[in-house]
Amino acid sequence: MHDPTGLPTQHNRTTAARFPTPVDTALRDAGWQPGRWDIRQAEEWADALRAHTSPGGHRHAVFPAAVEAWAEFGGLRITANAPGRQIATGTLLIDPLSGLHLARTLGDLGRALDTDVAPLGEEGDGQAVLAIDSEGRVYSIDHTGDWYLGSDIDRALETLMTGTQPTRLTSA
Repeated sequence: MHDPTGLPTQHNRTTAARFPTPVDTALRDAGWQPGRWDIRQAEEWADALRAHTSPGGHRHAVFPAAVEAWAEFGGLRITANAPGRQIATGTLLIDPLSGLHLARTLGDLGRALDTDVAPLGEEGDGQAVLAIDSEGRVYSIDHTGDWYLGSDIDRALETLMTGTQPTRLTSA
């Protein structure tokens, strides 16, 4: 998308076209609306994560991409309203404290990807942990491996709510 000067601009986050219809419907059913922004709650989560140290001395990374995702989508329990395209859809909870005790796991993923990684929430009532990196890319970590969900929170929500097969992270 370009502005009238011809310079690239970010996608307008308040347009109805931001999400495909099934994703938009699921988000709105969960209580999301364009412009939703609870920075106070996001900052409380950031403070709680910064204050936590695992028994092994591991700490959480907190950075703007995570705080922004928490501010817009935090606290939402999102359930897909349609069957998945390639895999089953499910329910997501956007709550970074669901990953509070996973500082080491997220730190390990971050080191493998050469970035910082913070908790974002969970899939399927704790079956998988959602994480976001400092560039805004989103991942899922479950008992079968680590998965790339999208280049940003919007693409990740689309992947999860439409049942699109995510890409498995592998060591090259």
